Amino acid sequence: MGCVFAAHALTFEVTDGNSTCIKAELSANFSISYNTTNGTSVARFVLPSSAAVGSSSSCGGGDVPPELVVMFGAGHTLALMFSSDGLLYRVANMSLQYNLSDTATFPQSSSSRIVSVMTNVSEISARLNSTYRCLSSMSVSLSTEVNITFSDVRMEAFMNRANLSTNESVCSADQTVTTTAPTPSPRTTVAPSPVPPPAPERGNYTITNGNGTACLLALMGLQLNITHHSKSLNKTVSEVMNLQPNRTTASGSCGVPRATLVLSEDLTNLTFTFTLNLTTQKFYLSAVNVSAFWPDMTDRFVEGNGSLNFLQCSVGRSYMCSAEQMLAVVPTFSINTFRLQLQPFNVTANRFAAAEECRVDQENMLIPIIVGAALAGLVLIILIAYLIGRKRTHAGYQTI
Repeated sequence: MGCVFAAHALTFEVTDGNSTCIKAELSANFSISYNTTNGTSVARFVLPSSAAVGSSSSCGGGDVPPELVVMFGAGHTLALMFSSDGLLYRVANMSLQYNLSDTATFPQSSSSRIVSVMTNVSEISARLNSTYRCLSSMSVSLSTEVNITFSDVRMEAFMNRANLSTNESVCSADQTVTTTAPTPSPRTTVAPSPVPPPAPERGNYTITNGNGTACLLALMGLQLNITHHSKSLNKTVSEVMNLQPNRTTASGSCGVPRATLVLSEDLTNLTFTFTLNLTTQKFYLSAVNVSAFWPDMTDRFVEGNGSLNFLQCSVGRSYMCSAEQMLAVVPTFSINTFRLQLQPFNVTANRFAAAEECRVDQENMLIPIIVGAALAGLVLIILIAYLIGRKRTHAGYQTI
């Protein structure tokens, strides 16, 4: 088993000519579980002072996002890919590539392969033209075997100057909370019940493949329901928040049999995983993961469920549901969808295929038809009764 050493902040800089676009000061501790000839072991090590910016680092441009790639040790690579919505920038993708043939780091490893892991869930987010600062320890799980703990972090992407901005976006762990003793009140008042937010705006989210062609389409309004411990009330509460499309960035990947859609707004990250059943030729929402740190939360809320079976639809068609739906992910987290249409597979010409409507929409369409048929039947019965009555009336008259 490896030893843990104290990490010191290192500085990395990505440039394009004489211009700096990414600058990062950080320290990182790695914890990686791996198989050995005798069972399993855990390698724990720090980002060494010899780590350097890799040649694949880029300031981006066009459809290519900016990326910081750090090379260290015997073939190990840490990469941070950034995205921006015009207001905020964030680490949209974090990946680690480690070499199990490095016997100094992974002694007695039973494998010599190179392993790659990644995550789209990251709390590193800041305002544009500001420095993200988080001196406190912050752990990021890239898989069940790999965990990275960052500290002493000061970084900025999409820069337009050589030095980090003096304007800082401070992580929640660094924000000190001061409390004052409550003032006694002569009267007891009951706080009003929280007013639920209105129906969310409908967002338009598109994932493209390498040649810029749309491969996943989603139109939907999303409302998140999270049960957490309230910092202000010191009790468990249920909080509802609408995802705001104008503050949300979309990323993800397309493939068979899985496609992913990652939506990020400030400190809320939502990942949808869609799976295609090659036997039935139907796709469905198979997994949802959420990471959120709302202002009144005591701790970061992280939950997920990888055994779902929602929004089932035939491949080559889009799934549509205009009615509100509730997707129960776990007991403490659910999603309400509004005016939903999505297609994660077989998108052609950058537009939705013919839609398969959800059962609720079908029932809503059926009700007016049934009511109309019933009214038509009633009118027909009244008309027949009127004609029969009129015929009997005429039969009662006799010629004199």
